[in-house]
Amino acid sequence: MAEKSRIGVTGLAVMGANLARNIASRGVPVAVHNRTYAKTEQFMADYASEGDFTASESVADFVNSLETPRKIIVMVKAGKPVDGVIEELTPLLDQGDIIIDAGNSHFPDTVRRTAECEANGLRFMGVGVSGGEEGALLGPSIMPGGDPAAYEEVREIFESIAAVVGGTPCVVHVGPGGAGHYVKMVHNGIEYADIQLIAEAYDLLTNVAGLDAPAVGKIFEEWNTGDLDSFLIEITGKVLAQTDEKTGKPLVDVIVDQAGQKGTGTWTAIDALNLGIPLTGITEAVFARGLSALRSERAVAAKTLAGPNPAKEADDESLVEDIRQALYASKVVAYAQGFAQMRAASVENDWGLKLGEMATIWRGGCIIRARFLNRIREAYDEHPDLDNLLMVPYFTEAVANAQDAWRRVIVKATEQGVPIPAFSSSLSYYDGYRRERGPANLIQGLRDFFGAHTYKRIDTEGSFHTRWAQDGTEVRTD
Repeated sequence: MAEKSRIGVTGLAVMGANLARNIASRGVPVAVHNRTYAKTEQFMADYASEGDFTASESVADFVNSLETPRKIIVMVKAGKPVDGVIEELTPLLDQGDIIIDAGNSHFPDTVRRTAECEANGLRFMGVGVSGGEEGALLGPSIMPGGDPAAYEEVREIFESIAAVVGGTPCVVHVGPGGAGHYVKMVHNGIEYADIQLIAEAYDLLTNVAGLDAPAVGKIFEEWNTGDLDSFLIEITGKVLAQTDEKTGKPLVDVIVDQAGQKGTGTWTAIDALNLGIPLTGITEAVFARGLSALRSERAVAAKTLAGPNPAKEADDESLVEDIRQALYASKVVAYAQGFAQMRAASVENDWGLKLGEMATIWRGGCIIRARFLNRIREAYDEHPDLDNLLMVPYFTEAVANAQDAWRRVIVKATEQGVPIPAFSSSLSYYDGYRRERGPANLIQGLRDFFGAHTYKRIDTEGSFHTRWAQDGTEVRTD
């Protein structure tokens, strides 16, 4: 009788196929399956020599090819396809078997599926996997959530396939229920903000500093040697350096300025609104992609709506340095907001997230890996209950040193009519956070006037309402 596989992967698109190959490369026998058998056959034709794979055409054969308790990684499109796979697997599995959803599922779905599987005697894990197709094959950042005991049964495999930084695998059990997919969602939200900030810096360097794409690419290449060192800055330099074979122009100049999205950024923004967490950078990044989609409307508006028309400035080294500092300060804010959101969600859902561990596993494999994640890890190691990263001396000083440049860039962009929603909203957040007293007192007065929503006073405990439309007297309401 053939030896049973230790783990299975169903869903052999690029991510699933590469994850299966990664696992098999560590000497682990892997069962593979795809809804369309032709894809399974193609996988075996291409990669069977890379490891110990067992291919099955039917779901029943796939399940029977696995040792018990069975461990099955589901790598299909988020939403109904995941539910469909679970429904197909459930009657074929035994009590204690583990279903692992390693796609980009919305965390409330993961919470629901966990309960449904538990009712059927099955264990369910929602696992965030970041790094794209290359990461899946060579070493991703992995964010497992769900039953800790179930994680222990796959821990060895996950640690073997994860990216490694400083001898530490970029994987840790995040927390129960939907915690793993939640952390991956916020990771993707930070990624949205990071990419938008980079795009705004590129826009400024192009349309204010007057540089062409190859020159801007060299600037990003140089920036990647300093405190902006990160995967996204690195690949920005490479994208800007690429020449289009058809036209001979920089490839970026012939790409349509309309950005796609798959929903994780929107989920992050909506959840922040529900939690009452000001997530300005990520939310503006989502809105910016929405505005980019209005391409035909923008073409008409460009010929209709007035704006400034100053000449481009000559290459100015001081402007380039200002943009670098503004980018770094805005990036710090994006991460500060994302980590504040995770902290609030952890409290709300009783997940017990250890935010320093999130920074640790994001240092390698994932899309937002960056040098300064080491600083974030150190910050949470020293202050586990930290409210906001901006309050850590390293980041407090870094943003203070950059703020003058940050403000100059925003003034310059506004004068030139170049939109910078992520840069400017990040600075507004910073200025709002550092103010002891803002204008919300007037907001409360207005709310009380039209809706009797009450307000609190700075000199007395309790809630109050003014009889605005009557005699103007104030009454205590609690």
